[in-house]
Amino acid sequence: MNLLHLDASARRTSFSRELSGRFATAWRAARPDSGYVYRDLAVHPVPQIGEAWTELCDAVLAGQIFDPADYASVVRTSGQRAAWAVVEPLLADLLTADVVLIGTPMYNFSVPASLKAWIDQVTFPRMSLAGRSFVVTGARGGSYQPGTPRAPYDHEERYLRDFFAGHFDVKDVTFVHTELSNTLLDPKLAHREGEHHQSREAALHAVDALVADLSTRRRT
Repeated sequence: MNLLHLDASARRTSFSRELSGRFATAWRAARPDSGYVYRDLAVHPVPQIGEAWTELCDAVLAGQIFDPADYASVVRTSGQRAAWAVVEPLLADLLTADVVLIGTPMYNFSVPASLKAWIDQVTFPRMSLAGRSFVVTGARGGSYQPGTPRAPYDHEERYLRDFFAGHFDVKDVTFVHTELSNTLLDPKLAHREGEHHQSREAALHAVDALVADLSTRRRT
């Protein structure tokens, strides 16, 4: 059982990192012999895709090469070789993972550019990751729960859920969020600080339960 752990928050100390770190620590304690790969996408950002990457993608599609193990066969030019040198280790991390853990805040109603750059690099036509589990531990400045005034502006969870299902064919995706973190900073939201603390505690407990649940499911 291999775990790929990504963090995308620009903050070294953040609520999304707290949740992803708790998950990873508990997972590794429960499975000391499992594989573990960690990438901090904020500290070591993945470059944006360039034209050479699009040529790789076009060649994969034109050649109907939908097994990632065969992607290298389309590499021809020096530009493509440079693009593949970036893509290959990222894909290797992803393809060997049974569980993909992503710690990410919501930035401007969506995902950080660092996470989007990683997604763009590892995404090729008709590439299926079916059978893997994805866990997203998030943090939001406000509240985006269903039924709240800002729920329609949640383009983070909706985007990730739709992308994982629609492109990677991954249906096993779980989101755990700490909300209302801005109540610690914004005096106008200070009266809701108690809700933030409740949300954080609930998220920490949810992470613990999720590790136990995934471990059980993966053993059966």
